[in-house]
Amino acid sequence: MNYLKYILIIFPLLLFAQINEIEQDSISEKYLIIEGDSVPRTSIDLDEVMLLHKLKFDSKKDRIRYLILRRKTIKVYPYAKLAAERLDSMNARMLTLTKTREKKRYTKRVQKYIEGEFSEELKKLTRTEGQILVKLIHRQTGTTAFDLIKELRNGWRAFWYNTTASMFDISLKREFDPEHEKEDYLIEDILQRNFQSGRLDRQKPAIDFDFYDLTNKWVHQKTPE
Repeated sequence: MNYLKYILIIFPLLLFAQINEIEQDSISEKYLIIEGDSVPRTSIDLDEVMLLHKLKFDSKKDRIRYLILRRKTIKVYPYAKLAAERLDSMNARMLTLTKTREKKRYTKRVQKYIEGEFSEELKKLTRTEGQILVKLIHRQTGTTAFDLIKELRNGWRAFWYNTTASMFDISLKREFDPEHEKEDYLIEDILQRNFQSGRLDRQKPAIDFDFYDLTNKWVHQKTPE
């Protein structure tokens, strides 16, 4: 799985704004402090909670398949999440660099760091784990593993790695497509359940889809109006 280590070459964390809340002395109303302005409000923000359907399987075989897919998805999701974080970080850092030499030097340094930290772990992935990782990288970054390698390395390397991966029934061009692939929907179902349980850290996907519409299609056999 040496080719997979190049998928995770990507930059520091997203910038984020922190909103502070303060309570008035004599009433329970809270304020948002935004760039020095106080905005009163009477509601409290809560984390989004998805209502998930109860799992049902048509057969014991389907249940076993789901459990195997769950184990593999939970194993590789952190790598895909890391890929998205590295990509955001590297893009942000690159914007501060003006010289081509500096950009190449920075990219090479990040590459060596990622390879040293994760290459040995990625080599241990099975074929199916590697393919799930490729699809989740597309889910988290909005870009296929093939295009990431092409952008960060060059077109020939992307072609070579995809050809090598195909020998193991893995395509670096695979996208995450829960609308048309039931396995991808099941992967999304697994992610949502483990986000809620706290086993996995939630990260917003870079591609758009409606989980409830997908559930209606694949579970309840209903099509969106």
